[in-house]
Amino acid sequence: MIGRKGDTSSLDTYRAMLLIRRFEEKAGQLYGMGRIGGFCHLYIGQEAIVTGMRTVIEEGDQVITAYRDHGHMLSCGMDPKYVMAELTGRRSGYSKGKGGSMHMFSVEKEFYGGHGIVGTPAPLGTGIAFANHYRDNGRVCLTYFGEGAANQGQVYESFNIASLWKLPVVYVIENNRYAMGTSVERGSANAHKLYNRGAAFGIPGEQVDGMDISAVADAGARAVHHARQGAGPYILEMLTYRYRGHSMSDPAKYRTREEVKDVREHHDPIDLVGNRLMDAGIATEEDLKTIDKEIRAVVNDAAEFALEDPEPDPEELWTDVLVESQAPSEA
Repeated sequence: MIGRKGDTSSLDTYRAMLLIRRFEEKAGQLYGMGRIGGFCHLYIGQEAIVTGMRTVIEEGDQVITAYRDHGHMLSCGMDPKYVMAELTGRRSGYSKGKGGSMHMFSVEKEFYGGHGIVGTPAPLGTGIAFANHYRDNGRVCLTYFGEGAANQGQVYESFNIASLWKLPVVYVIENNRYAMGTSVERGSANAHKLYNRGAAFGIPGEQVDGMDISAVADAGARAVHHARQGAGPYILEMLTYRYRGHSMSDPAKYRTREEVKDVREHHDPIDLVGNRLMDAGIATEEDLKTIDKEIRAVVNDAAEFALEDPEPDPEELWTDVLVESQAPSEA
């Protein structure tokens, strides 16, 4: 877990981003082996966003997001073993093996879930911000959703109420360009200025290079300060790129291999931090290789733990569904 208010060009930051990358690669491998079922949306390529935003929030601030959520969980400090256990449907998972990839939650880590319904994080995150406002607790809710979800009506209802009541929420649009498989240019009007979607409600916003963790942290600090001081919501449009398809079942034929290769080779967010560390004399190439080896060991341990963990007891099917007085009797 990276230190909050940390330096975005530190070894801890590099580790945090690399943990997300290696974890997602392992999740993809396990999915291909049939050990993970259901939907599985990988965050590979977008690691700078959650890691950078993590450095500008405080203890008690909340995070809520959509279904591409494993990176958000790990950046919040959730244990890779229990995240992987949930992905594989095991009893030690964060949702007791019943939620899977899109449905994990941790009150302890202030992570209020990944959510499978497109656009849902906006009203839910706005509700969390309302609770903060009502309690006057000084907390800010980071509310993530994608550029495809930015066209949802419930998003604008959320913008309206958040602006009206000056709620402490930062809306982070993770614009990875292709939504579920349609380029943003084909699916969104004024596609290159999603950050101004809140203009009609008086919500300020800005566009950010989401592949550069320093740019993410700089903009994130402005947005969080704005929300925390009582000025109301703020919108950050993070320009990023997912290397894999929308989900593991998506062959991503709507873009060329050359396009993906170009981003990997010239705009990779982890390589950018690694090169900065080496240029500043903070780390050598061998140091970064050692860190990679350590992170791979952590991820392999998480996978082994998950695959050895028992599946939920059949009686677990009845828990967290009905209140106790309505549960079926043992008879």
